[in-house]
Amino acid sequence: MSQKKKAVRKLMPGLILAALATSAGTAGAAGFQLLEQNASGLGNAFAGSAVVADNASTVFFNPAGMSLLPSGKHFSASLDMVRPQVKFADSGSILPLGITRSGGNGGDAGDWAPVPAVYFVAPIDARWSFGIGAGAPFGLSTDYDKSWQGRFHATRSDVKTFNINPSVSYKADDRVSLGFGVDYQKIDAQLASTANLSAALCANPALGALCGAGALSNLGAPVRVKGSDWAWGYNLGVIVQLSERTRLGLAHRSSVKYHVTGNVDFDKPTIAAGGLISPATAAGLNATLAAAPSLANGAVKLNIELPDTVTLSMSHRLDERWEVLGDLAWTGWSKIQSLDIYRSNGTLLSATPEHWRDTLRLSLGANYQLSPTTKLRMGLAYDQSPVGDTYRTPRLPDGDRTWLSIGAQFKLDANSALDVGYAHLFVNKVGIRDNGHSAVNQASQGYLIGNYDNAVDILGIQYSLAF
Repeated sequence: MSQKKKAVRKLMPGLILAALATSAGTAGAAGFQLLEQNASGLGNAFAGSAVVADNASTVFFNPAGMSLLPSGKHFSASLDMVRPQVKFADSGSILPLGITRSGGNGGDAGDWAPVPAVYFVAPIDARWSFGIGAGAPFGLSTDYDKSWQGRFHATRSDVKTFNINPSVSYKADDRVSLGFGVDYQKIDAQLASTANLSAALCANPALGALCGAGALSNLGAPVRVKGSDWAWGYNLGVIVQLSERTRLGLAHRSSVKYHVTGNVDFDKPTIAAGGLISPATAAGLNATLAAAPSLANGAVKLNIELPDTVTLSMSHRLDERWEVLGDLAWTGWSKIQSLDIYRSNGTLLSATPEHWRDTLRLSLGANYQLSPTTKLRMGLAYDQSPVGDTYRTPRLPDGDRTWLSIGAQFKLDANSALDVGYAHLFVNKVGIRDNGHSAVNQASQGYLIGNYDNAVDILGIQYSLAF
């Protein structure tokens, strides 16, 4: 066995564990879907994702592609670095009850995050192949300044998924290949904001004098909801060789239903005596906050279904140098209509209307074989957002986006290759008018009015080996 093969076998378990442990959530595609499951497809804006089968990452995009890989075992490891820009500009927001400090626009709520993935494929016999992959198909991360204008709506949102995807493929004949995989997927979620204690206290008529004098203004309690769950899903696909130069692929990934359980924690401040607040009054206020059921720490639960996807892809080789690729993908985001968090006793802790809609994504790409060892890639895509203007929130102030991508593949030797890619995503400027969709919510959270200027940059690198 060569030293290279030995090294890959030694590294493989560690790389899979690293992918599961370090996958960070930062959406590149619309919503919080992460298309960044390899770097070889990044240069084409992931056009042809369900039909390209030139390395082991086909396990994720279409497991039928495993049957089309050259004979032998295949290994791929990729790392995509995703950097969103999420910048809010206020245009007349209304502060909630009891709050007099606006706190600013929140800074850039985006930051660099890694999205790693690893894959391995091995033949079983002349028709059957087995593969396994590990990566992060969904993710979200926004992090505002803790005292920003919209802190009573959101301060931090962090969603990570870890997916293990064993798969098999079957080569029916020289034209048709089929594939099926099972997904065992974990979600970790953390949602943070600030609870408006001033509004809660000033709802008590007995405290009217203190509230009117401003003695109970600008009181907030940072609150964090954190939970996780494991769930099952599946993916399947078919690839048809229409002619020597043309290939068609169809892939489906199922939705995944989670029953997330975790905890809510309130960091309640201690109200000090002084000015209009006597020691006895301060003691009473602190006792009220400590005993308030709505501010109690404890167990919580949340049901959420992440969407299914259907992707139709085509590739066509024009000549010995040029290849064109295309994708039309549908994502079932309409399964997310409301984000409702309950305490373990069934009491509603918070409800956020979402009313997301299903989306389409269209991508076109081309490859140019510059030399026997170098392939150049380019891509263009238009990606619809599931978020409408009426229900946009600062947790995911999403908009339609256009991808421009470039990349290259360098053959290191007869059996290994290095892929690199870069994409810039132009996100449409969008507005937000979020008052929680009720007078009660506006009193406690305020009315966030403004615009978002967003963009995304993605850098990717991938190593692939056949052995």
